Amino acid sequence: MLLSMTSFGKAVKEISQKKITVEIKSLNSKQLDVSMRVPPIYREIEIEIRNRVAARLERGKVDLNVYVESVNAEPTCQLNLPMLAKYKAQLENMSVELGIPTPDDWYSVLLRFPDTMKSDAAPVLEPQEAEAVFSAVDAALSGVLEHRRAEGEKLESFFAARIDNIASLLGEVPQFENERVAKIKARIEDGLSKIHAVDYDKARLEQEMIFYIEKLDVNEEKQRLAQHLSYFIETMNGRHGQGKKLGFISQEMGREINTLGSKSNHAEMQRIVVKMKDELEQIKEQVLNVM
Repeated sequence: MLLSMTSFGKAVKEISQKKITVEIKSLNSKQLDVSMRVPPIYREIEIEIRNRVAARLERGKVDLNVYVESVNAEPTCQLNLPMLAKYKAQLENMSVELGIPTPDDWYSVLLRFPDTMKSDAAPVLEPQEAEAVFSAVDAALSGVLEHRRAEGEKLESFFAARIDNIASLLGEVPQFENERVAKIKARIEDGLSKIHAVDYDKARLEQEMIFYIEKLDVNEEKQRLAQHLSYFIETMNGRHGQGKKLGFISQEMGREINTLGSKSNHAEMQRIVVKMKDELEQIKEQVLNVM
């Protein structure tokens, strides 16, 4: 069973007139790379959130965002009038000293300065709210894992189709092998027949041709490629977390296909090799998303 690293999960929890939203997005990565954005009030539980993510998501570039908003609650912040007055006085002094006009819209200017809002009480994270955050994180992680499984099933179907295509192309190779050997032999003999001033030992020529043709034999490459195709399917149907292994197998498949192409010496066989490479490149591109 395959799991995809490309996934998304979202969960919402409401508690004490607050709505807590957790969104988690995952993309492919060689290791687990977690990036988090949480409100300042949740900084004290950030490590625990990170630990929960690491426990359930083994690999991937993970972006986790936590949002919190009030629901039907009276505002707990008010304008810091003494601070605003100080800012206004400084701006008026600056206007006189520099000979520049005062702002036309005092509100927009003053409210941009820091500490213009104050809260009646410092925010405190209650245990009940912390548990709600953890619950939302766990639910979002479950959504990510479910999405990973769904995307993994699509990848399984994709890989199976590509492997079947390569196997089918490999089955076309034998029909050209006898023709290939005959053409190589005829080409060598034709070249020698054009050299009239040179006498040669035909028995020795036959030995050299046999040796040359054996070097171009592709039976081992065909057998190894067929084994790699079977091993890929076997690995894919095993336990999850086999993305790196599938990547290694696809590299070995590429070596055999390349050798098959370099030995082919036949136009139709080379066309087959090009088609195999196209299928393999699609596998290599998608295998990066596999856990």
